[in-house]
Amino acid sequence: MLKIAIQMDPIEAVNVNADTSFDLALEAFGRGHQIWIYQPQMLQLDSGVVRARARKVEQLKREQGSHVTLAAPAVIDLHDVDVVLVRQDPPFNMAYITAAQILERLMPEVLVLNNPRSIRDAPEKLFVTDFKDLTPPTLITRDIEAMRDFRAVHGDVIIKPLYGNGGAGVFKLASDDSNFNALLELFSEAYAEPSIIQKYLPAVTKGDKRIILVDGEAVGAINRIPAAGETRSNMHVGGRAEAVEMSERDQEICDRIGPVLSERGLIFVGIDVIGDYLTEINVTSPTGVQEVRRFGGADISALFWDWTEGQREE
Repeated sequence: MLKIAIQMDPIEAVNVNADTSFDLALEAFGRGHQIWIYQPQMLQLDSGVVRARARKVEQLKREQGSHVTLAAPAVIDLHDVDVVLVRQDPPFNMAYITAAQILERLMPEVLVLNNPRSIRDAPEKLFVTDFKDLTPPTLITRDIEAMRDFRAVHGDVIIKPLYGNGGAGVFKLASDDSNFNALLELFSEAYAEPSIIQKYLPAVTKGDKRIILVDGEAVGAINRIPAAGETRSNMHVGGRAEAVEMSERDQEICDRIGPVLSERGLIFVGIDVIGDYLTEINVTSPTGVQEVRRFGGADISALFWDWTEGQREE
């Protein structure tokens, strides 16, 4: 039996038939592991000791609205648990980075997944640029003139906040869109960080493939199709999931990045592939396991805990 602490958004509010964090927790609970849930703001670093105000899971079931029973909050010493699972959603901001810095103090005695130092050092839209031959032309900058020059070369583009998530603030701009300059000015005023501008990939109309990797190995994939009139495939903005097979190019991408993910302790990762191009490496709280299973794919939550249990037995 493992003692597991899960750092996540409130479990009471999740959709039990879609949420990956819930699915991971349910699988662990079903295996007889002890689970505590806490939010990142409940972390404490007290003279070098990492604690959290957490609630023990007393019951967990796939029944929306009555899916979880939690004990009263209590401060626990995270040095005494076996596994800390980091599953809080972005934004990837200073609060996220600080939580990662605190959790880093638990290692190597406690298995923290994903490795908090690697989470901190691998923002998903920046990390992907380490594999420039696998990605579409991409510019990250606050320099408006540089973005204008980029569009002049590449035509239709996608522009989005560097640390955004869930499809928020993602715009497709055609090569002759007269809103381009106004949007650049808006981004410059709204965000202190650089923006990311990327060559538009028409293949997105056929889907944005989410591939899940566990310890660097691809274990499942789904395709996410944008709604009519949308360029974003995120399911909470109308995208729909469908079954998909991995292509040779998908496997080539996974073979290239997999060893790097494993070496960095990025064990549970979701990548996004549009056509032949890798567009994001999601290391914070990747989703999609329930959709993969629903379409006849692997039970990724079971595979993840098989791997984790194996690590703690060594």
